[in-house]
Amino acid sequence: MTRCLLPLILLSAQAEEHDLKRLKYNHPDLSVDLGVGLWAWPLPMDWDGDGDLDLVVSCPDKPYNGTYLFENPGGKKMPVFKKAVRIGKGNSNIQVSYPGKDPVVLLPGAHLLDFAGQGYGKTRKLYETRLTTGFGNVRAKQWKMADYDGDGLHDLIVGEGYWGEYGWDNAYDRQGNWTNGPLRGWVYLLRNTGTNATPDYETPRRIEAGGKPVDVYGMPSPNLVDFDNDGDLDLLCGEFLDGFTYFQNTGSGTSPRYAAGIRLPHRMHVQMITPTAVDWDQDGDQDLIVGDEDGRVAFMEHTGQINPNGTPDFLPPRYFQQEADDLKFGALSTPVGYDWDGDGDEDIISGNTAGNIAFFENLDGKPTPKWAAPVLLKAGGETIHIQAGPNGSIQGPAEAKWGYTTQSIGDWNHDGLPDLMINSIWGKIEWFPNIGNRSEPKLGPAQTVAVEWPDTPPKPSWNWWHPKGRNLVTQWRTTPLIVDWNKDQLNDLIVMDHEGYLAFFERQKDHSLLPGKRIFITETGRFLALNTQHAGKSGRRKIDLVDWDNDGDLDLLVNSINAELYQNEGQLKGKTIFRKIGHLAKRKVSGHTSSPTTIDLDRDGKRELLIGAEDGRFYHKKQ
Repeated sequence: MTRCLLPLILLSAQAEEHDLKRLKYNHPDLSVDLGVGLWAWPLPMDWDGDGDLDLVVSCPDKPYNGTYLFENPGGKKMPVFKKAVRIGKGNSNIQVSYPGKDPVVLLPGAHLLDFAGQGYGKTRKLYETRLTTGFGNVRAKQWKMADYDGDGLHDLIVGEGYWGEYGWDNAYDRQGNWTNGPLRGWVYLLRNTGTNATPDYETPRRIEAGGKPVDVYGMPSPNLVDFDNDGDLDLLCGEFLDGFTYFQNTGSGTSPRYAAGIRLPHRMHVQMITPTAVDWDQDGDQDLIVGDEDGRVAFMEHTGQINPNGTPDFLPPRYFQQEADDLKFGALSTPVGYDWDGDGDEDIISGNTAGNIAFFENLDGKPTPKWAAPVLLKAGGETIHIQAGPNGSIQGPAEAKWGYTTQSIGDWNHDGLPDLMINSIWGKIEWFPNIGNRSEPKLGPAQTVAVEWPDTPPKPSWNWWHPKGRNLVTQWRTTPLIVDWNKDQLNDLIVMDHEGYLAFFERQKDHSLLPGKRIFITETGRFLALNTQHAGKSGRRKIDLVDWDNDGDLDLLVNSINAELYQNEGQLKGKTIFRKIGHLAKRKVSGHTSSPTTIDLDRDGKRELLIGAEDGRFYHKKQ
């Protein structure tokens, strides 16, 4: 048996060697936004004992799950951190607080002992983990320590985000009003009546402000520290969206009383924010270190001043930088490989959850390229930033800051320049004309894709809103492909239709677009349905068309645990047969989804697999 293991191990190693790998910047002098995968839970602390604060960041998602150390190399206010080093598994709801001089790291109901410098090891159970009662999901359970009433004992402060009233999906009326309830974000006090060494916690009670329980919009991330330097502890909360609420202690250090909450003026770029109070710059006041949904971490500096309304004065968020390592664009990146600047090598254009689209320039055209930092694309002089707002996501207003841009590139108006075609969280197909030139592309304002509908434009049955004019509206978060499918020198559009079937929208000589036809079938003769589920479970399919097997026709790539191949088997009565073959790699890079495309980095004429993943990174594999 022993003799048989070695060849198997070698084969496994070879398979891993040739499987999906993260694209690297290969640019030693470059600094980029510091980031983990989807959702950053920052734990600022002096990990290495050198006197400055490092960033430990936990990431609970796939495929970048882990807790990572970003070493502060110089103790500056805005240092360029070292590359990430994984020090343990990832956790959501992990929190750090400073009831004394040393960091205390808690998970729900548990104290992680001696975390700084060592990581996960011994734990001490503190209390039961669920405090909120009632039907429904409690998604946030954020535990911290603070001396609430100045008696020298470390109490527990717990934030919980309750989804029981919100539900989840498809609850708009015909005017676009959300008919379910809001997210709830309650903050509990568990007062310590024992000792710090042997705590004994009282029954939890909700902390009140302005005469009623503190209630922010989900995921409160409570911070109980002295923000206004008057000797008592104030409360500052985050939320599931992008903002902050401040509750001033108008009582005393031993008998707290909190005023009604006041919203701070600053907003984060995405949502699911995780603010942590700490004196980052060691100037005597409490700053905020804030994790964002896209894996980045920001510094909000306390100026030391108090505003006329009693709130602490913070500077706007500034995202930390790190030494460039993996290419990354937010979360759920959606890359397209294309020579965007016309210099002979392929670049990357990518969307993400935030609703932006970025250009990663290939700087040297080598088989292992050197890359520039991402540049956000503009259209009509404004940065592209698609967002759901209060009613653009079928899953409700809790998704207001997401945009989920996905795109393709091609010459849509046949003027010789590559244009940009997009879909998003809305399901509206739009395009941006290139009004620049081949070496310096410049995008004009968004234009709708108009179809010669014979009647009222179709839409997903669950959309509360209706398409305007002749606009094309389909399922959300699905890729629209510009391709000359019938080889008549006119670019057509291939995209999932409003019911989840892959459809062909044919271009006419006058450049008008015919309604979609279901001309794609499976080997069993059924129309190719990529997703026929309802409402929030609909759409979400990322696709690409490429001659993967080099036989002269276009095959279909579809998102999966990595990418799934549907091979073009030819024609049957005017319809194209796609036969599902299977995954193109072994490595699972999906969490919610992936986004497959192709690229030719070594310029040998053979397309290589490129996948955008939930962690915002790009995974590459040669055929």
